[in-house]
Amino acid sequence: MAPPFRLDVELSARPGQVLALLGPNGAGKSTALRALAGLTPLTGGRLTLDGRTLEQPDARLRVPPEQRPVGVVFQDYLLFPHLSALDNVAFGLRTRGLRKAAARAEAAEWLERVGLAEQAGARPRTLSGGQAQRVALARALAPHPRLLLLDEPMAALDARTRLDVRTQLRRHLAAFDAVAVLVTHDPLDAMVLADRLTVIEDGRAVQHGTPADIARHPRSDYIARLVGLNLYRGFAHGHEVRVTDEAGDDSAVLATADEHSGPVFAAFPPAAVTVHRTRPETSARNQWPVTVAGMELHGDQVRLDLLGPLRITADITPASVAELGLAEGSQVWAAVKAAQTRAYPA
Repeated sequence: MAPPFRLDVELSARPGQVLALLGPNGAGKSTALRALAGLTPLTGGRLTLDGRTLEQPDARLRVPPEQRPVGVVFQDYLLFPHLSALDNVAFGLRTRGLRKAAARAEAAEWLERVGLAEQAGARPRTLSGGQAQRVALARALAPHPRLLLLDEPMAALDARTRLDVRTQLRRHLAAFDAVAVLVTHDPLDAMVLADRLTVIEDGRAVQHGTPADIARHPRSDYIARLVGLNLYRGFAHGHEVRVTDEAGDDSAVLATADEHSGPVFAAFPPAAVTVHRTRPETSARNQWPVTVAGMELHGDQVRLDLLGPLRITADITPASVAELGLAEGSQVWAAVKAAQTRAYPA
């Protein structure tokens, strides 16, 4: 029997901020969102919103979900199929005590704001994915929540619709004067929409910071893959980093642009890697014999998985693949300049 899943994270955000929870499937992102909404009770800790404690197990305090000033946009939107777009938006206002006429009037204003005034009478089944997402957002925002929760709000959209909706969502979140928490596994959604990120892995927070800080200084393999960096951990002495493997054994030495002493992370982008059939006569101080373990098309580049003293991801052009005659199993050399290799404290 598998042990029970435990989520232990500390989250904080100021009014007007968008906090994104980023992490792999099963990390605990949606569990965190359900706890904030009151759908999953806390077993410890405390939840405070605008100075008011909504939940504190050791004090036997718990405000029911329906009494919390919280709006939620679910991944599947969960619009009421028997209600029009207008009445879906009005529903949240009615639960807050507004009379039907006043609720429908305010709902109409919200549909106008999200560009769906002409769809007021439409049922959910006749709406496109992007339109349904905007109705769900209007329904969540209409009661003026102090906490807005968005659970993978663009996961069900195709790529083209996603681009348009992301732009619109950014505009609405910028005008939202309370706290918004966005759950996503898409780094682009997090980077574009959030002011701050918390990365969750295996039920715990592994990194907090601004999108720019996290993109520049990832602290786990998962984050490094998301932002497209080769990441290693080791011990620095000056401009050299002695990289260690999971067992703590030395595996390679990296020359870096940054000077440090002590435990560090070292990183470089796949585009910084050059691949050669024989040992290159180049100024690059980092050179290793490697084997091509995998190849796949990545945008307009070919992404190589290279095995050697370090496991390296490299991006090269299809023309270079043909010119070098690369295939899985090919024995080649990889090189990276020290100037393109950054180091920062672990």
